[in-house]
Amino acid sequence: MHPHREAELLAETAASAGTTAERGRAMLEVLRRVVPFDGAFLTFADPLGEGYHHLVAVDLDDPTVTFLGGPQVARDIELTGTDRERPPLGPSDLPYAADELPTWAECLIPAGIHEGLGVALFARGRRHVGHLAVLSGSRQPPSALSRRRLSQLAPVVARGIDPMASLVAAARLVRGARAAIVLRADGGCQELPGLPADRVLGSGSPVVAAARERAVRGDVCSSFLWPLGGAHAPDGHVRVTVLAAPEDVPAGLSAVVLLSPATGLRGLTPRELEVLGFLVEGCSNQDIAAALVVAPRTVATHLEHVLDKLSAPTRTLAAVRAEREGLYVPAPCGGRVALREAAARV
Repeated sequence: MHPHREAELLAETAASAGTTAERGRAMLEVLRRVVPFDGAFLTFADPLGEGYHHLVAVDLDDPTVTFLGGPQVARDIELTGTDRERPPLGPSDLPYAADELPTWAECLIPAGIHEGLGVALFARGRRHVGHLAVLSGSRQPPSALSRRRLSQLAPVVARGIDPMASLVAAARLVRGARAAIVLRADGGCQELPGLPADRVLGSGSPVVAAARERAVRGDVCSSFLWPLGGAHAPDGHVRVTVLAAPEDVPAGLSAVVLLSPATGLRGLTPRELEVLGFLVEGCSNQDIAAALVVAPRTVATHLEHVLDKLSAPTRTLAAVRAEREGLYVPAPCGGRVALREAAARV
């Protein structure tokens, strides 16, 4: 196969639809045409830096795949430096015998594998996204051509398994998205390629806390509004959308949070949107009045206007429509429980 055509075909496969595992397997089948191997193994790098997660294996038996998905492989990858940006490395490149590494001594050599090449996979921005190993039963070291081709094609494979690609695809579902972050399972955040961060989504932001609450409770897709410039929204509102990470994304990445223009507000005022946030939480008029430091009669008036604007005959239906359409500003963290605990202390 011509070198240019092989790269084009691999790039097409890397950008194809389907799950990451399906793309990974298809990429390995294309890769073996130009970098021959007897078996191959492709893994995700854990987004939280805790080793690797098995993605797909080709022509390896179950015990081998199980071992390669374990913690020892991550230790050996780190020891040999194949978790860094460098040319592919094989046993013949090591300054010591391969059987001094547990992965080779306990797994690969007993399985009849004696040679191979391992390479770290890095996506744009120098993000470590995974590891690729192509393995051979031959005792002959890999050729210079195989090394060169694997080095050239590794970035294409990295793009194909990059978990951020799935998150970016999910983000495209939100029309007019102008900023985003990715929520991590360890409580941290990171950027989403192609969309900038925003001060509204900064460290310690109550917006991020509200978004994380929805991700933790398992919402696949939810949205709410946030006031800009202060509690009374002198600069209007922004829509916040929280999308759960697709199933083929490593567990360390839990959700995408996106900011987009706030449209279709049904004429609801900033105060009415705030009242709706408490209503969604199931708060009573007395709870809402205490939180907003207003009279219960004032809350009742706001609710009359809210029911009218949402064409809802009851407060329950108003809350359902508000949550479904994202027409509310979230109540302070804890909502009804926090309000009632505060009232009990008075």
